[in-house]
Amino acid sequence: MQNREHQLQSFNRLLDIMDELREKCPWDRKQTFESLRHLTIEETYELCDAILENDINEIKKELGDLILHIVFYAKIGSETNAFDIADVLNGICDKLINRHPHIYSNVKADTDEEVKRNWEQIKILEGNKSVLSGVPKSLPALVKAMRVQEKARGAGFDWEEKKQVWEKVEEELNEFKIHFDEGNIKEGEQQKAENEFGDLIFSLVNYARFININPETALERTNKKFIKRFTYLEEQAIKAGKTLSDMTLAEMDVYWNEAKKFE
Repeated sequence: MQNREHQLQSFNRLLDIMDELREKCPWDRKQTFESLRHLTIEETYELCDAILENDINEIKKELGDLILHIVFYAKIGSETNAFDIADVLNGICDKLINRHPHIYSNVKADTDEEVKRNWEQIKILEGNKSVLSGVPKSLPALVKAMRVQEKARGAGFDWEEKKQVWEKVEEELNEFKIHFDEGNIKEGEQQKAENEFGDLIFSLVNYARFININPETALERTNKKFIKRFTYLEEQAIKAGKTLSDMTLAEMDVYWNEAKKFE
């Protein structure tokens, strides 16, 4: 109980500071929903970076930044009597209770898959026109592919076995190779090639989901790995008095393999 009181005091302190900043700081006073939006997106990605790096201290700091943004939006909303932080918090509390009838009512759900199915069915009853309507349009394509597949699965639309999914991956890969001669795209077929390649990526995301791999996380880890190795390559080239454009691929491969060993 003492810890909860401390938490509430900390949250109340933030609310007080937000009130004061909104009144006295020229920058804070100027902000709107629209002006904060891109900053919120940036903070969200910074939190994602900290999570991937498993940097607990940075995770804590980035969570603070996100909570500040939530409080900021609520403060702006309160100034036109549209909503305040209590409305925001009570809204999410009500939604959680309503969508967890296996906890707060007499519905039975013993597995996470049953919980997901119940969640999607309740959303439809709440007025959502489609199971997929809750997927933000502006999500990055790879994340969106994962989310629409998860939501479709929650509604019972999915493959039965991962073997079937891998067969679909191979089918899409073969279609791409056959139609585009292993990457040689003819003039006027760029859009068709993109469509086929999109089908291939979508099927790979599906397979990743079946083996419990988050494709966005997996690809970002590979991005970070590539950046680290390439940076090492650049550094070693400078030490050798060369530029990358002066080096052969064989020379670059030596440094690349060195970077892999350090991992």
